Amino acid sequence: MRRVPDVRPPALWPAAVLPVPVPRREPVTVALAGAEFGWGSSGKLSAVLAALRERARLPLRFTGLASGLGRPLLAEHSVERWYDLPDAAAERRAAVGRIVRSHRVRAAVVVLDGAVARALQAAGVPTVFVDSLPFLWTEGDRAALPLDATVYCAQQCIGLPPECEGILASVASLRWVEAVIGAPPAGVPSGSPAPCSTTPRTAGTRPWRKALISLGGLGAPRLPDWTAYPRVVVPAALDALADHGVQEAHLAGNLPAGLLAGLVERPPAGLRVTAGPLPHSRFLSELTRCDVLLASPGLTTLLEAGRLGVPTVCLPPQNLSQIFNGRSHSRAVGADVRVAWSGGVFREEEALGLRAKGEDHALELIYGGIGRMAARADGSPGTAGLRAAVLAALRRAERGADWGALTAAVGTGGAAQVADALLAIVGRTPAPGA
Repeated sequence: MRRVPDVRPPALWPAAVLPVPVPRREPVTVALAGAEFGWGSSGKLSAVLAALRERARLPLRFTGLASGLGRPLLAEHSVERWYDLPDAAAERRAAVGRIVRSHRVRAAVVVLDGAVARALQAAGVPTVFVDSLPFLWTEGDRAALPLDATVYCAQQCIGLPPECEGILASVASLRWVEAVIGAPPAGVPSGSPAPCSTTPRTAGTRPWRKALISLGGLGAPRLPDWTAYPRVVVPAALDALADHGVQEAHLAGNLPAGLLAGLVERPPAGLRVTAGPLPHSRFLSELTRCDVLLASPGLTTLLEAGRLGVPTVCLPPQNLSQIFNGRSHSRAVGADVRVAWSGGVFREEEALGLRAKGEDHALELIYGGIGRMAARADGSPGTAGLRAAVLAALRRAERGADWGALTAAVGTGGAAQVADALLAIVGRTPAPGA
């Protein structure tokens, strides 16, 4: 007998063989931007992007604005396209408007770049602004801050000067967040110290052999010569490390390649020196492998080192915020591990007094003093004094301190908190043209 083929319509076939259509969700475009003067902003963006990747329940794609200095630090993240922006305010606003329309930008996260945040808000983009330096601002800085950002995330700090209170009281949507820093590398539990000890060392403890030197903030827009600080500080730091018996050091940061080569081609006897920028995850990994960190005291670096319990010496400050950062760090850890400039470079109290007129006035004093020192001949008494000061700070640091105290005081959940603020905006903001 001939078998009759089954000609039932597809609707009557067993459900198990029916194809199940999966609705495809259009990715939501988020704009990113960070201030250009250093890598701290990019480190924070990196931490926020990592948190978004873990927490987002809808597909996201990212478009980057400006942030040319920090793009190498963000290379491990998937940013669809980067755009340079004009310097002039009107042209920048027009360019941001075009980018927003062409990419259908739904929301934005901006770290410390008030001009870009204001341009995004003007283009109708709800913006999360991350302010890691709320302790720095006075009335002279009011015009530079996006006080009407959709969400203004101010990072927790130890002590808030009274000059800042009026500014923060003017923020339309202020939200305090914990430290916006990267998660520990794989295999290092959150809150655990790095392999280097956080307790006083005894005679039987291995001496420090490997150091990491980190310099940032060298791309400040109004800095006349961004080679001045490393030309003065790096030789003194390397000599001090060699005097202390350290055998290996890596110099990291946003330094030009030519300058890097010149700084490390003739290292002190007994010290092997390597140099080069490190992507964010690699920098965190290097922190876990070093015995001591010497850093121009950018706040993100100090907080990330504190999260890992890394002994840290604060090199002399190169801008206004680093004066605050170095002081806060030494007070928190309970040890004098901060190197200050001599009065012949500039007096910190004078710089702090000038900030009442706005940050630019203090920076003029700081940059001028460092520039004059860099112009002096190598081996001048000032340079020798700096070498001695760094060596003394290293010796004090090796006695031990509570290296995680600063980070513990401000928490470590800021990246997730910023990511949640952004995702809440995305969830209630309709797509452009919807």
